[in-house]
Amino acid sequence: MSLLKKLEEDLKTAMKASDNLKVSVLRMAKAAIKNKQIETGHELSDDEIISVFSTLAKQRRESIDLFEKGGRNDLAEKERNELSMLQSYLPQQLSIAEIENIISKAILDSGASGLKDMGKVMRLVMPALKGAADGKIVNEKVKELLQKGISSL
Repeated sequence: MSLLKKLEEDLKTAMKASDNLKVSVLRMAKAAIKNKQIETGHELSDDEIISVFSTLAKQRRESIDLFEKGGRNDLAEKERNELSMLQSYLPQQLSIAEIENIISKAILDSGASGLKDMGKVMRLVMPALKGAADGKIVNEKVKELLQKGISSL
């Protein structure tokens, strides 16, 4: 079953169960997918839909940080609930060790020798991790491993 069909079925189920939060999140996701379809001019593949869900999840993470800094724990909790629902449509998140292994391989494959080659490494890493890791964490780990140097890999 395609990801869009699963989303529509889950929306129907949530509406029947009167799960207002889930209905709200799924409608928002469906609207974001529709906007992306209009933008691209074609039906989205599952990979493109995963990309939309990744963007929505990233927005929720950023909102959680801002709400916590502003002392609005009630709103941060709402965003956490939305984030957990969105993550159920994303691939299983990789562990830090798995991310580091992929980054190390990309560093070796690209021949990167320092922070100036970060773009080369990110171009190899991000397609491999699409939806399975937070881009912010990946970025930090790439910097960390490039600063350590190739000799330690």
